[in-house]
Amino acid sequence: MGCEGEEVHQSGSGWSPVYVEDNLCVMSVGFLLDSPRAAVIWRGPRKNGLIKQFFMEVDWGNNLDVLIIDTPPGTSDEHLSIATYLSKSEIDGAIIVTTPQDVSILDVRKEIDFCKKTNIPIVGILENMSLFICPKCKSGFDLFPKTSGGGEGLATEYDLEFLGRIPIDPNLASCCDEGTNFMTSFPDSPTTKFMLELAKKLK
Repeated sequence: MGCEGEEVHQSGSGWSPVYVEDNLCVMSVGFLLDSPRAAVIWRGPRKNGLIKQFFMEVDWGNNLDVLIIDTPPGTSDEHLSIATYLSKSEIDGAIIVTTPQDVSILDVRKEIDFCKKTNIPIVGILENMSLFICPKCKSGFDLFPKTSGGGEGLATEYDLEFLGRIPIDPNLASCCDEGTNFMTSFPDSPTTKFMLELAKKLK
């Protein structure tokens, strides 16, 4: 997001998140490390304490419309801590993201079971890295096998809403590396159009 190397400042109202744009701010453990190459080798209690601080001590402002928490794959202590801290709030739910391959589907089944056991509503399933749309002929090509039906098959299996497939665009990876806004840089990309439609659907 172009915020590498930024520092978090303390104020009377708490930690100030890093603003990427006027309406978008970010908080990350990466801002608290001495070096971007430093590994986070923390035991559970310290990680859980930091997660609580991110919820309780970051000045998110008074008009927070959306709080997105990007979690690592799996059902680890981090997920349980987040579920516990948010249990008394009126969260909209989790968006389950998978890729089409069976190895991803197996992990995501555990995520779905975790959400059910912790009473987290599931908004729907989203399939990432789904297909490549040729910029010349505009045809779509599946790059990965969907032996068990991919994200759509998984949504059907669990009777969940299938939110769609995110097309692969190499320019997205470049923008992430450069810290530039992909959607404003490539407004005509099928990926941009899909994300805008997805935002409308989730609104």
